[in-house]
Amino acid sequence: MNRKAKRFGLGTLLLLGLLAAWLNMADKNYVYKALYYNFADIDDNAIFEQRQITAPAVPQEWPLAKKYNLVQLPQEMEKLNEELESVAFLVVKDDSILYEQYWDGYSDESLSNSFSMAKSIVSMLVGVAIKEGKIRSVEQPVGDFLPRFRKGDKAKIKIKHLLWMSSGLNWDESYANPLSMTTEAYYGSNLKKIINRLEAVAEPGRQWTYKSGDTQVLAFVLQKATGKSLSEYAEEKLWKPLGAAHDAEWSVDRPKGIEKAYCCFFSNARDFARLGRLYLHNGVWNGDTIVPPAYVQASLTPNGLINADDGKKVDFYGYQWWLLPNYKGQDIFYARGILGQYIVVIPEKNVVIVRLGKQRAEKVGVHPGEVMAMIDAVNKMTE
Repeated sequence: MNRKAKRFGLGTLLLLGLLAAWLNMADKNYVYKALYYNFADIDDNAIFEQRQITAPAVPQEWPLAKKYNLVQLPQEMEKLNEELESVAFLVVKDDSILYEQYWDGYSDESLSNSFSMAKSIVSMLVGVAIKEGKIRSVEQPVGDFLPRFRKGDKAKIKIKHLLWMSSGLNWDESYANPLSMTTEAYYGSNLKKIINRLEAVAEPGRQWTYKSGDTQVLAFVLQKATGKSLSEYAEEKLWKPLGAAHDAEWSVDRPKGIEKAYCCFFSNARDFARLGRLYLHNGVWNGDTIVPPAYVQASLTPNGLINADDGKKVDFYGYQWWLLPNYKGQDIFYARGILGQYIVVIPEKNVVIVRLGKQRAEKVGVHPGEVMAMIDAVNKMTE
């Protein structure tokens, strides 16, 4: 080895050593895990600590429609499912399963990551807590539950501001940057420490900015308000009343830690569809009110704030639910995850669609292109 190459090698080792030392001093050792796994995956329950959400002993089975799997998925949707590596596609019509298909070894029992569909579940739980009187209303200050939100500009933040993604907190919603708060929250082991670092940098309730941190703060509020972990509350108030067929899981930051509320609820297509059916029926399940109908309607009402990205009025987001108003005459709402996880509800057709997979298409405006493709396909199937 010549002298120049030897110096380069020693310099590289020194640089790597300094970087490792800095990561350790800055308490950013989670970066190693982020770099090793590179990007989030639908099977990441294998690499994180999980908290179980137990299904009831006697589940409520889904009825099968008379035309169950006799109707064909339009060819263009079949092709899209293959291109985007779908692992599950399910259609519920009139509260019965009309169609379902699975790929790549997945089935109606397979656990798969919800990613940000979990945000909609957290929103549901806020509604439940309001019904129970654990939270007075969405107007209640966050500081009533979390001491660090009782002083300064953070004292202005109300629960509705978190639900609307308009807290004004300085969360860094970056997926490519290994040093971002989102990456640290996903791969790190101390969500409380991250949330405690947040500062108010804008007036709450003015601008919509998508921030996973807002959902995570809601999780801390729910934990304080209910005295239960997010998983315990979801099991008691959603999973068991909805008659889920299989246990679910929620990733936690460390053993006996807190759930990654903004993501990482693991379940299957059939059980995810129960959540869509619940909101299709305004929070009522087989005659029992699970989430107050007034809260459901507020959840599915555009927040009307200014989009920080383009300055336009927001007509596509409510309380952690995505909205697609007046799409070909239909008002549609849906939960979504970053790799193309969806619970899509078409009230006019009494339809719930669940798609789980490994990729997402390019956006058309604020909506991923496959959302409209799925709606068009299922509308054709149910004509």
